[in-house]
Amino acid sequence: MASSVSRRSVLRAAGVTAAGTAATFTLSGASSGAEAPVFAHGVASGDPMPDSVLLWTRVTPSPEAIPGSGKGGMADVRWEVAEDAGFTRVVARGHVRTGPERDHTVKVTADGLRASTAYWYRFTAQGKVSPSGRTRTAPSHDEDVASLRLGVVSCANWAVGHFAPYGYLADRDDLDAFIHLGDYLYEGNPNPAGDLRPSVPPNELITLGHYRQRHAMYKTDEHLRRLHARHPMVATWDDHEAADNAWSGGSPSHDPATEGSWHDRMRAAHQAYFDWMPVRHRGDRLYRRLKFGRLADLTMLDLRTYRTRQPGPASAEGTILGAEQRRWFLDGLARGTASWNLIGNSVMVTPIKIPALPTRERLALDDLLEGQPTTVNTDQWDGYTADRRRVLDTIAAQGRGNTVFLTGDVHSSWANDVPRDGTSVAVEFVCPSVTSDNIDEQLGVPPRTGSLKVEAAIRALNPHVRFVELDSHGPGVLEVTPEAVRMNWYYVADRRDPATAVTFAHAFRVVAGDPRVRPADG
Repeated sequence: MASSVSRRSVLRAAGVTAAGTAATFTLSGASSGAEAPVFAHGVASGDPMPDSVLLWTRVTPSPEAIPGSGKGGMADVRWEVAEDAGFTRVVARGHVRTGPERDHTVKVTADGLRASTAYWYRFTAQGKVSPSGRTRTAPSHDEDVASLRLGVVSCANWAVGHFAPYGYLADRDDLDAFIHLGDYLYEGNPNPAGDLRPSVPPNELITLGHYRQRHAMYKTDEHLRRLHARHPMVATWDDHEAADNAWSGGSPSHDPATEGSWHDRMRAAHQAYFDWMPVRHRGDRLYRRLKFGRLADLTMLDLRTYRTRQPGPASAEGTILGAEQRRWFLDGLARGTASWNLIGNSVMVTPIKIPALPTRERLALDDLLEGQPTTVNTDQWDGYTADRRRVLDTIAAQGRGNTVFLTGDVHSSWANDVPRDGTSVAVEFVCPSVTSDNIDEQLGVPPRTGSLKVEAAIRALNPHVRFVELDSHGPGVLEVTPEAVRMNWYYVADRRDPATAVTFAHAFRVVAGDPRVRPADG
C-alpha cells in the first residue's frame, strides 16, 4: 500500500508540474530560469512496418529556438536503434540536420529491421542524449499472427483534464501499438479563469506558429510523453487539429474576414501536424494502410481534408471521403485478404437517429455529437449517405463479416452493429474521450445521474446500438485474434487528477464471419 500511495503522489506532482511549466518551456525555452533541455519534448515512434519504423523527436539547440518562433540555427542530430535497452547491440544509426523551417523537429525512418521485434532508440545532439524509447516492428505480411493488441484513444483536451488514459496505456507491456483517432489537440481559445491547465498560446490557433506551439505544449504532458516513448503510434486527424467541424473549404468557427484564408490556416495546421507527429504521409496525404501479417489490415482514413460542406439531414449530396480516397478505400476493401479489416475512422459510421428529449438533455446531446438540432448528426457519416452506401455495399459484397470500424470524436463509448438494409454487415467500436467533455459535464451533474435516460432513448430509437455510455473518459484496448475482435473499455475515476485510478469497465466482441456485437466476459 505504501508504494502505491507514493507512486500516486509522484504522478500527481508530475501532473501539477506539467500544468505549471508547459507554458514556460514553450514560450521562453526555459524552466525556473534554467535553460530548456535539448530534448524537452521527448521521443516518439510510429507507423510500424515489418522492416522499419518512424522515429521522432524535437531539439532545442538554443534558448531562442522555442517552438513556433522560427528562430534558432541548424542542429546536427544522431540517432540509433538497438536490440537492448543498454544499447550494446546497435543495429541501425544515422545522422540528420534540422532547423527552424521544420521547427527543429526530427523524423527519420529506421529501416533494415526484423519483423515482430522490439527495439530501443535514442537521439544525441549537442553532447546531450535523449530519453530512450521502445518501439516494435509489425509482423511480416505473410506471417500467421496469433494475436494483436492495440490501445485506442481520441479527443484529449489539455485545458479540462490530465491525460491519465495515456499513462495507463504506457504502463502496459502487452501492446503492439496504439491508435489515435483524432483530436490529438484542441485549437480553441482557452478560458484561463475556468481551465484546469493553462494553454499555449493563450488564443485560438490560426497561424503555423500557433499550431506548432500547441503541439509542443501537448508533448510536455508526462503521461503522453511516456506513452510516446513506450509504444509506436498510428494516428489520423479529426477536426480540432485544424478547426471545429472542419471541411475542405472551411469551418463554422473560421471567419475569413478576421482570420484570413481558410486554406492558409489548414495548410498551417497540416504542416505543424506533420512536423510534430510520428506519422508517414505523402505530401498532404495522410490516409494509408498498415498490415499486421495475415491477421489484420489497419486502414486509417482522413475524413476532413476532402469532405464537402456538411449537408442537410440525410442528404445524398456531397462526399466525406473525396473521389481519390474513396477509390483507394473501396479497392482495399474489395481486395483485402486479412482475417480482419480494421478501419481507423474519426467520426461515427453507424446511422444514429437523435431522440426527442427534454431541452437540457437534448442540447447536451447535440453538443456532444457536434450536430444541429435535427434528427441526425450531419457531421458524421449520416451527412454523407452516398459514400456510406458505397462502403457498406462493398463490405457486403465481399461477404466475409470481418470489418470493424474504430471510431472517436463523440467523447463517449458505443458498440454498434452497422446495418445495411436491415442486416448488420460490420461492427463499430467507439472509444470515449481522454478528457474532453461528455454528457455529465455538459449537464453539470454527477456521472451516471443525467445520462441514463438519454442512453435508454438512444437504444430504443436505434436497436442496432448494442451499448452506449455517455459519461466516462478513458482508453480502449482492442484484442484481435483470428477468431474474434474484442474491445475493452477502461474508465478514469477523475479526469482532473493526474494520478487517478483507471479501471476496466466493459467489453464487447465480434466473432469472425458474424458481424454482430456480442457481450464479452470481463
